[in-house]
Amino acid sequence: LVFILQRGVRFPQGPPLNYMHYYVYMLKTLPGYKSKTYVGYSTDLAVRLRKHNSNKGAKATKGYKWEIIFKKSFTSKSKAMSYEYLLKNDRKKRISILKESL
Repeated sequence: LVFILQRGVRFPQGPPLNYMHYYVYMLKTLPGYKSKTYVGYSTDLAVRLRKHNSNKGAKATKGYKWEIIFKKSFTSKSKAMSYEYLLKNDRKKRISILKESL
């Protein structure tokens, strides 16, 4: 069994265990705040959520408390960024995810 990644790197037993993962996530404001959502990507969701909740995250997330309502894992940064772009620009998909989280 041999896995071949995009750059042609071969792993005889599959990718190494420490292979980096990228996550696309969607946040929703906690009850008591104006209802908002935010989409982003990160390699460490826990650290990123702490940054958003301590006003050190993205400008759009400052002044609110957040919870993660959706996450999807990718093995390449480019695929994660492409999906993030798609999710940010597909309002129907965002609303669908939001409704599923309720």
